[in-house]
Amino acid sequence: MPPTDASAHAAPATGTDSDGGDLTGACAAERSTDVAPEPVATDCEDTLDLRLPDELLALIAEQAGADEVPVAGSDGATAPPLSAVTAPPLLATGAPPLFAATLDHDLLDGVAEWGPVGTPVGTFHLVPVVIERDLPLITRWMNDPAVAEFWELAGAESVTGEHLRAQLNGDGRSVPCVGVLEGAPMSYWEIYRADLDPLARHCPARPHDTGIHLLIGEVADRGRGLGSALLRAVADLALDRRPACARVVAEPALRNTPSVAAFLTAGFRFSAEIDLPDKRAALMVRDRSLRLVL
Repeated sequence: MPPTDASAHAAPATGTDSDGGDLTGACAAERSTDVAPEPVATDCEDTLDLRLPDELLALIAEQAGADEVPVAGSDGATAPPLSAVTAPPLLATGAPPLFAATLDHDLLDGVAEWGPVGTPVGTFHLVPVVIERDLPLITRWMNDPAVAEFWELAGAESVTGEHLRAQLNGDGRSVPCVGVLEGAPMSYWEIYRADLDPLARHCPARPHDTGIHLLIGEVADRGRGLGSALLRAVADLALDRRPACARVVAEPALRNTPSVAAFLTAGFRFSAEIDLPDKRAALMVRDRSLRLVL
């Protein structure tokens, strides 16, 4: 389960915390598979569903009958351009504009096709990561001390590359993206199926719950409200593009009060405190039914 702390989203005014509100990072360690779930006190609407989703069962059956899963562009067809709408010049570095391996098998209803969205801070676009194009930039962000504290991916490009490829070569339950604001890449996001993630072992989950991990890459973009504005926009975008999803969730470190505050400002509610293998977290939830109220 990748990080979901909002410090990467809207880095605190101090510019140090990166857990869940002011977005500089989030817990990056994958949850241990042998840690037993603990009961969580939640409201009556947060219920635990332990049935494997039909999509996952179908995917398992599909993979059992195939030696390998094809990736986008493997048939020689030309993949779509980075963004027909925004065509961010800062991302057009000459690398092939291929969404290689960003097929999400419909587990996330085509994040690559979600398109740009207007926000109070400008036009924002989630662009699925292309290793050849985006690895140097994301590696630089991961080596920012404020980000590294929570994501734990500081080091050579191979460290960040391994983290990205694990998602890109996976079954599509997590899609890494670069956040492009007004044509400039400024944040890193992971949009994932929270009900298929190790997070579901530690807190109540519903089918099609969508999780968000975020970090804001540039120090100058932190601590001035961008995180909250973009969190709200992306959460609502997920609800708009994923009709089966009733909730968007995140789990910033409880100690990261700026991150928790950013989620609250973005229309998330505090659902519960949960113990994860690497932190005590605040389970934050943005409900479809409450999106017009919060």
